Amino acid sequence: MALLTKAIKGTQDIMPTEVYKNQFIEQTVLDIAGKFGFREIRTPVFEHTELFQRGVGDTTDVVQKEMYTFDDKGGRSITLRPEGTAGAVRAFLEHGLFNETLPQKLCYILNCYRYEKPQAGRWREFQQFGVEMLGTASPAADAEVISLANEIFAFLGVEGIELQLNSIGCPECRKKYHEALKAYFEAKKENLCPTCLERLEKNPMRILDCKSPICKDISKDAPVIIDYICDECSAHFESVKKYLTAMNIDFTVNPKIVRGLDYYTRTVFEFVSTDIGAQGTVCGGGRYDGLVEELGGPKTPALGFGMGTGRLLMLLQSQGIELPTPDSCDIYIAPMGENASVKAMALVTDLRAAGVGAQTDVAGRSLKAQMKFADKIDAKYTMVLGDDEIASGSAKLKDMTNGEAFDIKLDELADEFMNFMLRRETAALGESIGVADGIDLTALL
Repeated sequence: MALLTKAIKGTQDIMPTEVYKNQFIEQTVLDIAGKFGFREIRTPVFEHTELFQRGVGDTTDVVQKEMYTFDDKGGRSITLRPEGTAGAVRAFLEHGLFNETLPQKLCYILNCYRYEKPQAGRWREFQQFGVEMLGTASPAADAEVISLANEIFAFLGVEGIELQLNSIGCPECRKKYHEALKAYFEAKKENLCPTCLERLEKNPMRILDCKSPICKDISKDAPVIIDYICDECSAHFESVKKYLTAMNIDFTVNPKIVRGLDYYTRTVFEFVSTDIGAQGTVCGGGRYDGLVEELGGPKTPALGFGMGTGRLLMLLQSQGIELPTPDSCDIYIAPMGENASVKAMALVTDLRAAGVGAQTDVAGRSLKAQMKFADKIDAKYTMVLGDDEIASGSAKLKDMTNGEAFDIKLDELADEFMNFMLRRETAALGESIGVADGIDLTALL
């Protein structure tokens, strides 16, 4: 059979056998963020194009080359979000969160869209976890945001990931740096790509982020921003490092980090791994003290990070880190005949209401086929239900791990099954403790 169409290049389907990994990551990062006081925000998947042009920066690769932009039926220019910060800041302003207690701590999990060459660790549709802290200029806030990301990696057992820091200063001290960069690249501009020639006039820092191998090579010996930052920015950076040292968070200063978006100021950072190939940055972020004001709001210092969940999963896989698998079916009821099928539906309804993972036949399978199905879905227990069992009010509950069978009443199946499961778990726990202590605690049950 020929498929009518396939998934668009740069997108991927996450199948039921794998999606539990994404769900675990999503819940983990939200739980950890919650401990830091961050609250989830959900923003639209598309925004007015101007938001990203002004917020992300019209000299960035994202805006110049990678955005999915189109005119809607009303003739308005709309863009699928390429990142999460601009939309979060727009919501912060639109809903007046700057009037509430500051700092505001926001987090999100969202899909982003960038038109770029698909490769390992880089997709055109990708999922991003992000946090934004708005309303504080303190270097302690920088350290806290970094420590949140660090805690996620530590909780998941990630090894060998390196935190790299830099300061790209404020707009004032960057003026001198731009002059030095412009002088450096002017002498080599005949070899720059057309995009970087344009950046040379508008924003020479963006040349440092160019993906062209030739431009990358030219940039190797370019001046570094950390040599040009002012005393205030330098003091801020030293304080960030002091906080991180006190928190036992290892880091290295990498003067080449500038990040790919124009809104960054002062502290920028990346968590980098060598275990996932060229796309080694799993998390990146920093300060954006001028973005809120750029988008029409009051002067509001802010910072945050974005973490690609797809790259994070690649990293976990490369290091052989297994994520918890979802619970299998607790009990499968195999009915024989129409009356038994109706009764089975009533029973699984009660079981599910009690919090039990319960399934029954909905495909008209034979008993033999149902047993095979129960085995495939890893049902912990099975119960065959026919007219005799309905008449007697009792059936056999079979343990699929060892084949043992036990009588169980039907009229209070949910309570009976829950109690049965509790006794089995307690017995297993007692046995394990007894083995450790040299006594048989299961005899007390």
